[in-house]
Amino acid sequence: MTEGESKNIPRAEPLVEVWRGSIIESRHRGHVVALDGDGTIVAQLGSPHTVTYLRSSAKPFQAIPLLTSGAADRFGFTEKEIAIACASHNGETIHTETVAGMLKKIGLDASALKCGAHEPYSAEAAKRLRERGEAPTALHNNCSGKHAGMLALALHIGAPIETYDQADNEVQLNIVRRVAQFSDVPVEDIAIGIDGCGVPTFGVSVRAMALMYVRLVAVPAGFDDATRDACRRIVSAMTKYPEMIGGRAERLDTIVMQSAQGGVVSKVGAEGVYTAAVLPCDEYKKGLGFAFKIEDGEDRRARPVVVIEALRQLGVFKSGALEAIKPYASFPVLNRRGDTVGEIAASFQLK
Repeated sequence: MTEGESKNIPRAEPLVEVWRGSIIESRHRGHVVALDGDGTIVAQLGSPHTVTYLRSSAKPFQAIPLLTSGAADRFGFTEKEIAIACASHNGETIHTETVAGMLKKIGLDASALKCGAHEPYSAEAAKRLRERGEAPTALHNNCSGKHAGMLALALHIGAPIETYDQADNEVQLNIVRRVAQFSDVPVEDIAIGIDGCGVPTFGVSVRAMALMYVRLVAVPAGFDDATRDACRRIVSAMTKYPEMIGGRAERLDTIVMQSAQGGVVSKVGAEGVYTAAVLPCDEYKKGLGFAFKIEDGEDRRARPVVVIEALRQLGVFKSGALEAIKPYASFPVLNRRGDTVGEIAASFQLK
């Protein structure tokens, strides 16, 4: 790498320190931004114009055409089913049965899903599968609800269901146009990659991600009524059924939304991406969009710590909610005997 090339790498800021004894053993760096409904940045760290993939943070926007097209109403999808279309779920029974129900309504079964299979994120659900000698199916994939929604959209608009996952299918073209609308990034400027579940994912800046989320909860006046209604329904479904977005245990999105009591939409993305929106309130009358990217892609120990500390600094969580999410604010470093020998903790102040 030349000196000129290294200067073009976005400068990330330290966000999380990993202490072992009296020294810092590791650091996780990243890019953070929060902006209001006017698109004005109210807090930041690092380089908010860093471009990265939305990954699963795209899911609420991937569900918008399902609603605006009339497909969700045609097939009689419930709020829980709309929620799971936006989910990265645990693969618990409540999730697999809900997705199976969506597929039944559209006259298909799990064999139509192109997301692939993986073990449930829920350790308990995975254990029960192994005890029964059963292999996971596509229903257990955390993206199965999103894919069921895409199949419903394909059937409704007459797009080939066999290729609903392909970038040139009208399903995916509808979706990328929505990403462009909410992010203010022209379609031709959106980087397209392939997500873990096989469908396109979208590369935009961290700032554009935050803009998308504030617009989800505080829809611009210039957006049409169908889009405004779709956003309202998606926000309602996610905040009313947070256990469908993540799971009943140990899922950050679920814990954040439950603690905020309907005031926050929360969505993780792979490789250290996180997005959230604060609904219009006394402190943020035009709503608040929030996004960050952990530079090294760390999902488990760094991301929850940054989420809790950043939202605390932004005044999103009050004292009662802070107590509920305290277990996610820092983590002990343990040795093999289970002794606490250090701590993983936030180390930043938003500017």
